[in-house]
Amino acid sequence: MEKEIINRVANSKLKTFDLEEIYPEGKRVVFDIKDWLFEEIILKEQDFRDSVKNHDWSQYNKSFVAVTCSVDAIIPSWAFMLVASELIPHANKVVIGGLELLETVLYQELIGFLDFKDFIDKPVIIKGCAEKPIPATAFSLLIEKLQPIAKSIMFGEACSTVPLFKRNS
Repeated sequence: MEKEIINRVANSKLKTFDLEEIYPEGKRVVFDIKDWLFEEIILKEQDFRDSVKNHDWSQYNKSFVAVTCSVDAIIPSWAFMLVASELIPHANKVVIGGLELLETVLYQELIGFLDFKDFIDKPVIIKGCAEKPIPATAFSLLIEKLQPIAKSIMFGEACSTVPLFKRNS
């Protein structure tokens, strides 16, 4: 007679948090202003403003955009702000910086809006493996929210976890 297989993990109070599940779907774009600089080093205000004015901003509809400059040039803050002001009506999110900053800001906003009541006094596993680009900062933001309420926090998978925090009872 075969013994029934019991999934002890599924039957436990253990809660799993997978940052990949809240990953916002959408196209990520790096908008590099270097092409609008004279010889990729000097910002000429009128030429730059003309480039901004004549650019097709609709191509960024529903995108997440990181505005940056990939060359070593001194760019005044207003230039990034001017580009951002044109992107904002079209894009889901605009940051001035690289893709990692973009992902960090997205997770910071998402984690800030989540309700964590289901994690109160529960052992929590923060899932580690992901196929999506989850920035390291997202994990610390998550721990910041969970640590005051969770019984314990582990990292990894249910079959193999690394303990991170345990509340003294």
